[in-house]
Amino acid sequence: MNTRKTVNNILKIAFPLLFGGAILYWMYRDFDFRSIENILINEMSWTWMLLSFPFGILAQMFRGWRWRQTLEPVGEYPRSSTSVNSIFLSYAASLVIPRIGEFTRCGVLKRYDGVSFPKALGTVVTERAIDTLLMLFVTMLTLLMQMRVFTTFFSKTGTSMDSIINRFSTTGYIVTAACAIAAIFLIHILLKKLSIYNKVKATMGGIWQGVISLKSVKNVPLFIFYTLGIWVSYFLHYYLTFFCFDFTSSLGFQCALVTFVVGSIAVIVPTPNGAGPWHFAVKTMLILYGVSDTNALYFVLIVHTVQTMLVILLGIYGWAALAFTKKRHAAHTAETQISANI
Repeated sequence: MNTRKTVNNILKIAFPLLFGGAILYWMYRDFDFRSIENILINEMSWTWMLLSFPFGILAQMFRGWRWRQTLEPVGEYPRSSTSVNSIFLSYAASLVIPRIGEFTRCGVLKRYDGVSFPKALGTVVTERAIDTLLMLFVTMLTLLMQMRVFTTFFSKTGTSMDSIINRFSTTGYIVTAACAIAAIFLIHILLKKLSIYNKVKATMGGIWQGVISLKSVKNVPLFIFYTLGIWVSYFLHYYLTFFCFDFTSSLGFQCALVTFVVGSIAVIVPTPNGAGPWHFAVKTMLILYGVSDTNALYFVLIVHTVQTMLVILLGIYGWAALAFTKKRHAAHTAETQISANI
């Protein structure tokens, strides 16, 4: 049994790494990596990249503050600093094992602020549902906004959906199918993890309390502000990188929105920070907007690498900050909150 568990754990780590690596190898197999140096030193505006960093940080901070707000209705009052640092650490942890961050941040709050793990997990489920609905809305809106652009593109180039499908390479079909299989595999793992909690009635009760906590959130406008702030910050963190390169600086807001949405969908596939599927999806859409294949490869490689480094740095900061954080028990946390309210 232990051997089987060990093998499963190894596969959970190895599969995402190998899968993402396989896609990256296919995309960059004939790429001249020596040319990257010239782009980074002479042709890229690092000012815009640095300007995008605060929004990447804000997105995670907003998520931490919103999470704390959803925990209050179920009687859990973690510190704001702990909530934010747990988010920093969870994103970095997901670079090693995709999606493990959801469990990591719940564990951090339990360890440092005595927050109920089941209740915390329930609020995470609620958060994900809200984010999914918002992304679906943005996706539909983006599709409607860009329908004319796609129609014009197809009419001017004489391209039809049939011809696109016919020209789609065998490798392209394989990558797309592999992404779909990987997404199904991720869903299976998450459901299997959650099934552990289904066996414990008390735990399921805690999860349910967390799920329904949204209806009891005290400051709904603030919750909406945090939610919009998360995704606006994510978008600006990405959009500002367009101005780092001459070949994307003139593409405009709508192109950035389309590629952002496509990239956000691609990261559902279980690889570290979406590495591989994100590159493939964003590069494909940039080419649709007239960016050359080589320049599109430059963009996705540099932007994803730099933004991943930011996630790592925030994770290190969160880990270091938590190392100097004093632990509190649940009872003490509740008493502190009651005193503050009085």
